[in-house]
Amino acid sequence: MQAARTLLLVLLAGLGLPGPASAAPVKLFEQAPVTIREVAPGVVLVDFGRVAFGNVLLRTPAVAGSVTVHFGEKLDGGRIDRKPPGTVRYGRAQVDLAEGRTLVVAPPADRRNTEHPAAVLTPAEWGVVLPFRWIELEGWPGALRPELVSRRAAFAATWDDEAAAFSSSDPVLDRVFDLCRYSIKATTFAGVYVDGDRERIAYEADAYLNQLSHYAVDPDVQMARDTFDRLAAFPTWPTEWASHMVFIAHADFVQTGDLAWLLPRYESLRPRLLLDRARADGLLVSTEAQMSKGDIVDWPPGERDGFVFRPVNTVVNAFYLRSLTLVAELAEALGKHAEAREHRDRERVARRAFQEKLFDPVRGLYRDGEGTEHSSLHANLFPLAFGLVPTPARKGVVEWVAGRGMACSVYAAQYLLEALFEHGEDRRALALITAPTDRSWRHMLDSGATITWEAWDLKYKPNMDWNHAWGAAPANLLPRFVLGVRPGAPGWARVEVRPHPGGLARAAGRTPTPRGPVAVRWESGERFRLEVVLPPGTPARVHLPAAEGTRGVWSAGRPVAAVRDGAWWTLEGDVAGSVRLEVR
Repeated sequence: MQAARTLLLVLLAGLGLPGPASAAPVKLFEQAPVTIREVAPGVVLVDFGRVAFGNVLLRTPAVAGSVTVHFGEKLDGGRIDRKPPGTVRYGRAQVDLAEGRTLVVAPPADRRNTEHPAAVLTPAEWGVVLPFRWIELEGWPGALRPELVSRRAAFAATWDDEAAAFSSSDPVLDRVFDLCRYSIKATTFAGVYVDGDRERIAYEADAYLNQLSHYAVDPDVQMARDTFDRLAAFPTWPTEWASHMVFIAHADFVQTGDLAWLLPRYESLRPRLLLDRARADGLLVSTEAQMSKGDIVDWPPGERDGFVFRPVNTVVNAFYLRSLTLVAELAEALGKHAEAREHRDRERVARRAFQEKLFDPVRGLYRDGEGTEHSSLHANLFPLAFGLVPTPARKGVVEWVAGRGMACSVYAAQYLLEALFEHGEDRRALALITAPTDRSWRHMLDSGATITWEAWDLKYKPNMDWNHAWGAAPANLLPRFVLGVRPGAPGWARVEVRPHPGGLARAAGRTPTPRGPVAVRWESGERFRLEVVLPPGTPARVHLPAAEGTRGVWSAGRPVAAVRDGAWWTLEGDVAGSVRLEVR
């Protein structure tokens, strides 16, 4: 562990970056079994209720003997699956009991996630940790009493289970939120965001999606920061993952408003813009090698909706344009005004070429790239999510994207659902989350998942992990859009409240911010009623759904100054403290 940290510090120093701060510590929490039952003569199955990364404590009874312990994420016929599919975990350990001893039990370390140079190692003093829900004990002498066995589960030591809440009129949606929130908690085990258990490596896209959800369910920001620093030292290979480093840095600034953290890291973002790949019209160009391994579009490859790879790739360039916009905002915040102008000018030129070369005005859709007429979901969802679609074309792109459904992976679903929520398709967004198909979070729940999966199903990615936080997008989407709570200024100096009912009758919840929690409760019926409780000294700008025929907004029986803006009533003034509003 110390050798790995020393290597990281050396690599960061070579990049001119500060070393990572002391992260909010990760520690082992002892957990009692949920159930213990005999499943065969001399075989006891212990269920801890949900999957967690950890190991087992056995307290030896007054009888010695040899015990075989099986660890698993999956059952088969009521027993732990010894040969699970893909990267679903199974482990086995043999231990000799000795009267009066307490033993830490775990299988041997897995070479796949401990020997790669970029693998994130857990502390040696913990012993081996792995993800499991169940253990089976063969050969345990006598009855296994609950006090004799426990799981040591690794979570962020500062994790606050009460920091966030979400409930609604849809019980499936509520279960999805709980699944996704717990997925973020369970995957804090490594101290930085990793890709599940197969490699335990930080990847930029995984980290950004994890960061968004972590902010929405727990107050910690240090884990995202330490992950950024690790990725600065150990970058990964996909083209669009470079843009996600810009996204991570920008999300930190919006969440914290902390320029002191950003300043020494700002220069490391410039190489992530891939400016060396820009041609004269501003668009990025990919070589054959970059097209065959680099330009990723979506993952796994089967989730690309038939995307046709070309040297000028619409998805790659959408990420590029978004990165330029965000870097310009960061440069402006740091007082680097000339650099901000440079990035805005690049974005303006490249956006013009993006529209001219990649948009088909006849069909009203974006092509996958220059030189192909194929239009995939991805070539349209990313421009839509990143605000690149011109107003006259927007309605058609929105309708086409919404009609394609979940023709993408759990990774791209973050951006697809953002695009739908942002463009008035909240009903369709919620329907996709809870759809009775094998491409939804409902499917994960129905399959018994307690941590979100790396892919929609094993048939779409046969080697998928069952403990992958990039599949936990609803943990941030439901607070940000259904409750409608988002930062309106860096550091949450102002809150933005814009609920998206999506056909729900009610929703309520709590979102952590650096200034304290924001609580929201709303009901959508003949009248839309909203209650907001804000942290002290924190104003909020409120937007309320404007159903057809509504006349305005009232509070305590009195009209409130509000302006109708399309589908919204926007209050003219900010609110503070505890507020109740009603649309009539």
